[in-house]
Amino acid sequence: MNDLDVAEAGIAADAAVSAAPGSTRTPLGNRLGPVALVVAGGISVQFGAAVAVLLMPRAGAAGVVTLRLVFAALVLLVVCRPRLRGYSRADWGTIVAFGVAMAAMNGLFYQAVDRIPLGPAVTLEVLGPLALSVIVSRRLVNLLWAGLALGGVFLLSGGGGFGRLDPAGAAFAVGAGAMWAAYIVFSARTGRRFPQADGLALAMAVAAVLSLPLGVAESGEKLLVPSTLALGAAVALLSSVLPYTLELLALRRLPAPTFAVLMSLEPAIAALAGFLVLHQGLSTLDVLAIVLVVAASMGAVRTQVAKAASGASGK
Repeated sequence: MNDLDVAEAGIAADAAVSAAPGSTRTPLGNRLGPVALVVAGGISVQFGAAVAVLLMPRAGAAGVVTLRLVFAALVLLVVCRPRLRGYSRADWGTIVAFGVAMAAMNGLFYQAVDRIPLGPAVTLEVLGPLALSVIVSRRLVNLLWAGLALGGVFLLSGGGGFGRLDPAGAAFAVGAGAMWAAYIVFSARTGRRFPQADGLALAMAVAAVLSLPLGVAESGEKLLVPSTLALGAAVALLSSVLPYTLELLALRRLPAPTFAVLMSLEPAIAALAGFLVLHQGLSTLDVLAIVLVVAASMGAVRTQVAKAASGASGK
């Protein structure tokens, strides 16, 4: 999971604080600690995805999703111990929708990385949150960011037809991006209805239950092999539990817009993980495509920050 939702939800509040009379900003030196936490979280997520790719020949894409979500749900349920009473039907509907989005996002993403390199897969996936940010902002400058992102997609496609990438893998990655956008929306709604990380733990449990039949159907008893279970637990730890913890700690001391900008580096980190762990090389066009999408994502985030700051100052 990538927590751009946490960042975007906090942009307006952070801008309001910074625009308030007499407010002060944390010195850059004091931000290096939380910045390191966010970068470490991103590295953990993407290297966890690389480990998941290594696990796929044993457990299949659906099996890896099941192992990741089940282990992550167990850890979060034990740590958070969410209460189950006192919530309305609408609250539980939000949890179910959040869990469905989470299961679909993970399922589509792992189908993508089973077919195309990790770096391009994450680059295409980021288009979902980027599109959501552009739509929400409704500013003319976002046409520039959308143009940069489309330029990156054009380069990844090898001229418009995805001849250098498996078309199904590319489609799965774009679908994962759409589900990531839905994940952001329902994560924000869940955060307003449930305290702390209770909603996340419950939604993760829903996602695990939804993914379990697919994983069992694809891999069956292979999921119970001790070495496979161990690698599945490692994927859950690297891709969900550890990054969520690091990012939560970072957000206590780091402005949400800065966090969102750092999260925009995910495609570059994914390309590095793919190169180091999976020996997936990238062409010059692939590298340029990733750079364009990262720049577009950062630009869209900064535009959203500027809009929030302008609104907070009454301009």
